[in-house]
Amino acid sequence: MNTALLLIECQNDYFPNGRTPLEKSLEASARMEAVLHACREKKIPVVHVQHISTHPDAAYLLPCTKGAEFHSSITPIKGEMIIKKHSPNSFKDTQLLNYLIKSQVSHLVICGMTTQSAIDSTVRAAHDLGFNCTVIQDACVAKQLEFNHTPIPAQTVQNAFLAALQPSYANVISSEDFLHKAGARSVEHA
Repeated sequence: MNTALLLIECQNDYFPNGRTPLEKSLEASARMEAVLHACREKKIPVVHVQHISTHPDAAYLLPCTKGAEFHSSITPIKGEMIIKKHSPNSFKDTQLLNYLIKSQVSHLVICGMTTQSAIDSTVRAAHDLGFNCTVIQDACVAKQLEFNHTPIPAQTVQNAFLAALQPSYANVISSEDFLHKAGARSVEHA
Protein backbone atom coordinates (compact mmCIF):
# COMPACT_ATOMS: atom_id res chain seq x y z
CA MET A 1 0.00 0.00 0.00
CA ASN A 2 1.61 3.27 -1.13
CA THR A 3 1.12 6.07 1.37
CA ALA A 4 1.16 9.87 1.10
CA LEU A 5 0.93 12.51 3.81
CA LEU A 6 -1.69 15.23 3.33
CA LEU A 7 -1.04 18.38 5.39
CA ILE A 8 -4.19 20.46 5.06
CA GLU A 9 -4.44 24.22 5.67
CA CYS A 10 -1.51 24.63 8.06
CA GLN A 11 -1.63 28.36 7.36
CA ASN A 12 -0.78 31.46 9.38
CA ASP A 13 -4.34 32.75 9.84
CA TYR A 14 -5.10 29.77 12.13
CA PHE A 15 -2.24 30.61 14.52
CA PRO A 16 -1.78 33.30 17.19
CA ASN A 17 -1.87 36.77 15.54
CA GLY A 18 -3.76 35.32 12.56
CA ARG A 19 -7.23 36.42 11.47
CA THR A 20 -8.95 33.38 13.02
CA PRO A 21 -6.59 31.70 15.49
CA LEU A 22 -7.57 28.21 16.58
CA GLU A 23 -7.27 26.81 20.07
CA LYS A 24 -4.34 24.36 20.26
CA SER A 25 -2.99 25.25 16.80
CA LEU A 26 0.59 25.43 18.10
CA GLU A 27 0.33 22.07 19.86
CA ALA A 28 -1.18 20.44 16.78
CA SER A 29 1.47 21.94 14.50
CA ALA A 30 4.24 20.46 16.69
CA ARG A 31 2.68 17.04 16.14
CA MET A 32 2.22 17.73 12.41
CA GLU A 33 5.88 18.67 12.24
CA ALA A 34 6.92 15.38 13.90
CA VAL A 35 4.71 13.40 11.50
CA LEU A 36 6.11 15.40 8.57
CA HIS A 37 9.72 14.68 9.57
CA ALA A 38 8.97 10.97 9.99
CA CYS A 39 7.38 10.84 6.53
CA ARG A 40 10.31 12.70 4.98
CA GLU A 41 12.75 10.24 6.61
CA LYS A 42 10.73 7.30 5.25
CA LYS A 43 10.52 8.93 1.78
CA ILE A 44 6.72 9.06 2.00
CA PRO A 45 5.37 11.62 -0.48
CA VAL A 46 4.12 14.83 1.14
CA VAL A 47 1.28 16.98 -0.18
CA HIS A 48 0.70 20.45 1.27
CA VAL A 49 -2.86 21.68 0.73
CA GLN A 50 -3.27 25.46 0.81
CA HIS A 51 -6.69 27.07 1.00
CA ILE A 52 -7.11 30.40 -0.77
CA SER A 53 -10.46 32.03 0.03
CA THR A 54 -12.10 33.48 -3.06
CA HIS A 55 -15.57 34.03 -1.62
CA PRO A 56 -16.44 37.77 -1.64
CA ASP A 57 -17.26 37.72 2.11
CA ALA A 58 -14.16 35.77 3.16
CA ALA A 59 -12.33 37.17 6.17
CA TYR A 60 -9.25 34.93 6.31
CA LEU A 61 -6.91 32.86 4.11
CA LEU A 62 -7.21 35.65 1.57
CA PRO A 63 -5.16 35.69 -1.65
CA CYS A 64 -1.72 37.29 -1.47
CA THR A 65 -1.77 37.71 2.33
CA LYS A 66 0.64 36.55 5.02
CA GLY A 67 -2.28 34.75 6.65
CA ALA A 68 -2.71 32.46 3.64
CA GLU A 69 0.97 31.44 3.67
CA PHE A 70 2.08 28.13 5.19
CA HIS A 71 2.99 28.30 8.86
CA SER A 72 6.75 28.24 9.49
CA SER A 73 6.52 24.89 11.31
CA ILE A 74 5.22 23.17 8.17
CA THR A 75 7.07 24.63 5.23
CA PRO A 76 7.15 22.69 1.95
CA ILE A 77 10.55 21.68 0.62
CA LYS A 78 11.64 21.03 -2.94
CA GLY A 79 9.90 18.01 -4.40
CA GLU A 80 6.81 18.20 -2.19
CA MET A 81 3.51 18.78 -3.94
CA ILE A 82 1.51 21.94 -3.21
CA ILE A 83 -2.20 21.89 -3.98
CA LYS A 84 -4.19 25.13 -3.92
CA LYS A 85 -7.89 24.80 -3.21
CA HIS A 86 -10.88 27.11 -2.85
CA SER A 87 -13.37 24.87 -1.03
CA PRO A 88 -13.14 22.60 2.03
CA ASN A 89 -12.75 19.37 0.01
CA SER A 90 -9.12 19.11 -1.08
CA PHE A 91 -10.12 17.10 -4.16
CA LYS A 92 -12.68 19.57 -5.53
CA ASP A 93 -11.38 21.38 -8.61
CA THR A 94 -7.73 20.53 -7.82
CA GLN A 95 -5.03 18.24 -9.21
CA LEU A 96 -4.89 16.17 -6.00
CA LEU A 97 -6.63 13.07 -7.36
CA ASN A 98 -4.51 13.06 -10.54
CA TYR A 99 -1.32 13.39 -8.50
CA LEU A 100 -2.29 10.54 -6.15
CA ILE A 101 -3.27 8.23 -9.02
CA LYS A 102 -0.06 9.04 -10.91
CA SER A 103 1.93 8.35 -7.73
CA GLN A 104 0.00 5.08 -7.18
CA VAL A 105 -1.06 6.17 -3.69
CA SER A 106 -3.79 4.13 -2.01
CA HIS A 107 -3.40 5.26 1.62
CA LEU A 108 -3.55 8.82 2.95
CA VAL A 109 -2.25 10.03 6.31
CA ILE A 110 -4.17 13.23 6.98
CA CYS A 111 -3.71 16.07 9.44
CA GLY A 112 -4.27 19.81 9.54
CA MET A 113 -6.99 22.36 9.97
CA THR A 114 -9.93 22.47 10.45
CA THR A 115 -11.31 19.14 11.58
CA GLN A 116 -14.97 20.06 11.09
CA SER A 117 -14.48 21.43 7.58
CA ALA A 118 -11.42 20.63 5.45
CA ILE A 119 -10.38 17.46 7.27
CA ASP A 120 -13.91 16.03 7.39
CA SER A 121 -14.80 16.81 3.77
CA THR A 122 -11.43 15.63 2.42
CA VAL A 123 -11.51 12.34 4.35
CA ARG A 124 -15.05 11.58 3.21
CA ALA A 125 -14.19 12.41 -0.41
CA ALA A 126 -11.01 10.32 -0.25
CA HIS A 127 -12.96 7.37 1.13
CA ASP A 128 -15.56 7.71 -1.63
CA LEU A 129 -12.72 7.74 -4.19
CA GLY A 130 -11.36 4.45 -2.81
CA PHE A 131 -8.49 5.64 -0.60
CA ASN A 132 -7.74 4.19 2.82
CA CYS A 133 -7.34 7.04 5.30
CA THR A 134 -5.59 7.53 8.61
CA VAL A 135 -6.32 10.74 10.51
CA ILE A 136 -3.80 11.90 13.11
CA GLN A 137 -6.19 13.11 15.80
CA ASP A 138 -3.84 15.33 17.81
CA ALA A 139 -2.37 16.86 14.64
CA CYS A 140 -5.77 18.27 13.68
CA VAL A 141 -7.58 21.27 15.14
CA ALA A 142 -11.26 22.19 15.20
CA LYS A 143 -12.89 25.57 15.60
CA GLN A 144 -15.40 26.48 18.30
CA LEU A 145 -18.87 26.53 16.76
CA GLU A 146 -22.30 27.76 17.76
CA PHE A 147 -25.66 26.06 17.30
CA ASN A 148 -29.02 27.47 18.40
CA HIS A 149 -27.18 30.28 20.22
CA THR A 150 -25.21 27.72 22.22
CA PRO A 151 -21.41 27.72 21.96
CA ILE A 152 -19.84 24.34 21.25
CA PRO A 153 -16.24 24.16 22.53
CA ALA A 154 -13.54 23.37 19.98
CA GLN A 155 -12.56 20.12 21.73
CA THR A 156 -16.19 18.93 21.65
CA VAL A 157 -16.36 19.73 17.93
CA GLN A 158 -13.06 17.89 17.40
CA ASN A 159 -14.22 14.80 19.28
CA ALA A 160 -17.59 14.66 17.52
CA PHE A 161 -16.17 14.96 14.01
CA LEU A 162 -13.38 12.43 14.61
CA ALA A 163 -15.85 10.00 16.19
CA ALA A 164 -18.05 10.33 13.10
CA LEU A 165 -15.11 9.49 10.80
CA GLN A 166 -14.04 6.36 12.65
CA PRO A 167 -14.26 3.55 11.71
CA SER A 168 -16.25 3.94 8.48
CA TYR A 169 -14.15 6.62 6.80
CA ALA A 170 -10.78 6.55 8.52
CA ASN A 171 -8.57 4.98 11.11
CA VAL A 172 -8.15 7.75 13.71
CA ILE A 173 -4.93 7.49 15.74
CA SER A 174 -2.61 9.67 17.80
CA SER A 175 0.64 11.11 16.49
CA GLU A 176 2.48 8.97 19.04
CA ASP A 177 0.90 5.80 17.61
CA PHE A 178 1.75 6.88 14.07
CA LEU A 179 5.35 7.74 14.97
CA HIS A 180 5.75 4.44 16.84
CA LYS A 181 4.52 2.49 13.80
CA ALA A 182 6.85 4.54 11.58
CA GLY A 183 9.80 3.82 13.86
CA ALA A 184 10.26 7.52 14.67
CA ARG A 185 10.60 9.38 17.95
CA SER A 186 7.49 10.86 19.54
CA VAL A 187 7.03 14.62 19.95
CA GLU A 188 7.73 14.36 23.69
CA HIS A 189 11.07 12.64 23.04
CA ALA A 190 12.18 14.68 20.05
